[in-house]
Amino acid sequence: MADDPDPDTKAELQRVVAQAMGGVPGAVDEVTDRMNGTLTFGTAGLRGPVRAGSNGMNRAVVVRATAGVAAWLRHLGHAGGTVVVGRDARHGSAGFAAAAAEVLVAAGFTVRTLPDPLPTPVTAFLVRALGAVAGIQVTASHNPPADNGYKVYTGDGAQIAPPDDRLIEAGIRDAPPARMVPTAPGAVPVTDLSGYLDRVATLPRGTARDLRVVLTPMHGVGGATALDALGAAGFTDVSLVPEQAEPDPDFPTVTFPNPEEPGASDLLLAAAESAGADLAIALDPDADRCALGVRFPDGWRMLRGDETGVLLGAHVLSTLDTVEHPDPLVATTIVSSSMLGLVAAAHGARHAETLTGFKWLARAGDGLVFAYEEALGLCVDPDFVRDKDGISAAVLACDLAATLKAAGRTLPDALDDLARTHGVHLTDQVSLRFADASLAAPVVAALRASPPATLGGAAVDRDDPAPDILRLRGDGLRVIVRPSGTEPKVKAYLEIVEPPTDDLATARARATERMTALRTEITALLEA
Repeated sequence: MADDPDPDTKAELQRVVAQAMGGVPGAVDEVTDRMNGTLTFGTAGLRGPVRAGSNGMNRAVVVRATAGVAAWLRHLGHAGGTVVVGRDARHGSAGFAAAAAEVLVAAGFTVRTLPDPLPTPVTAFLVRALGAVAGIQVTASHNPPADNGYKVYTGDGAQIAPPDDRLIEAGIRDAPPARMVPTAPGAVPVTDLSGYLDRVATLPRGTARDLRVVLTPMHGVGGATALDALGAAGFTDVSLVPEQAEPDPDFPTVTFPNPEEPGASDLLLAAAESAGADLAIALDPDADRCALGVRFPDGWRMLRGDETGVLLGAHVLSTLDTVEHPDPLVATTIVSSSMLGLVAAAHGARHAETLTGFKWLARAGDGLVFAYEEALGLCVDPDFVRDKDGISAAVLACDLAATLKAAGRTLPDALDDLARTHGVHLTDQVSLRFADASLAAPVVAALRASPPATLGGAAVDRDDPAPDILRLRGDGLRVIVRPSGTEPKVKAYLEIVEPPTDDLATARARATERMTALRTEITALLEA
């Protein structure tokens, strides 16, 4: 409390401590939760609830985190370089971004701030475009409304990866108390953001633009930028879901502001049906993820991340300039569908699998032209944005959908083509959510210590790609279990594969039956 530079969070912590001292039920547990440890850099930097205490997102934590970033940059020889600081519209984001900028200015860096709450991919783009040594985006992406976060980019525009995260944490440990960290004004806003939109406008491969689109930014910051980007690319028949069009940190129409969550896209699909749309697009609140909704014969539904990833990956590979990219590479993570590897082979391209997270995908190898992860993350222009970018993915998805529409075809038709050629690849996920993120790892550890010998009635082999991951493979199936890096969850990723065939209805029915049985089996294992 004595070291907190923010009078509001200091008073908040004083109240909690006073309640604990007064014997208020649950107050001691509250103090323990807030103060027993500090936020650490996970898959995408810091994330946690906005609240006072070392184990939450607040000005004191952000100030010391930024002092750690400054120390890390000096260690790398980047003293005095440019750092880009952006933010979303969540609770606390404006103050946290301002605090980070002030610490960096006082530490001797040139700081360029985004003028408004803007999508995370814009910050990632500007790091490269401005020749910055690092970037910081204050965002909790698709986390619940109570959370906020702090994401760090290296000078190549990719998310930090080991050992940089550990070096930053060492710098945080060595930093003085937050009230003693020097701060100073002097950040310079970025006034010209046209470079990002100009680049996105070049992404479409085809000439067709006849497409009616309904899009939701899900109460986040992507709506205006998405409209501008799609318009710049020639897609002008685009409307926003009105109930979710404006930034709102309380996310009033969704339980979790994540397009993956059941029900999160219900308003979008209803609006698409009402508008007679050709394509529905959902961005997550910081617009780095993109989900597609499509009309099937039995009605509208959202595509799974693997379906979208393989569709756009195949589109990139089939339209690639082979003179500019003579040895292209596409990448997925170990938990994504295995189909993209087959698509890449058919196009003579290389394919890589990485650990989960775009900090690994962005570094998959030379010649990277496309990367995706099943959690709706798509990187369609890695030369300019070395992270997932929901807005550029939306533009490329519109390009594919419009091209297919001009030929009298649809995205479901394209999915059928891929299945006939490469087999039915059905993916699904089982998640177990906890109140405390620390409870997830022991569940995975217990399963790793005693894994099943069979799944789906067939023997499975084990080849774990990392110490906290269990991977099992059998005949036409794969299961990977790991703790989430951004949420208090254990996640199990399931894949069922049926061989190529023209009888897709039978193959899909068989895959669905196998997946249902596998889901039941894995759910029982996780909950045991």
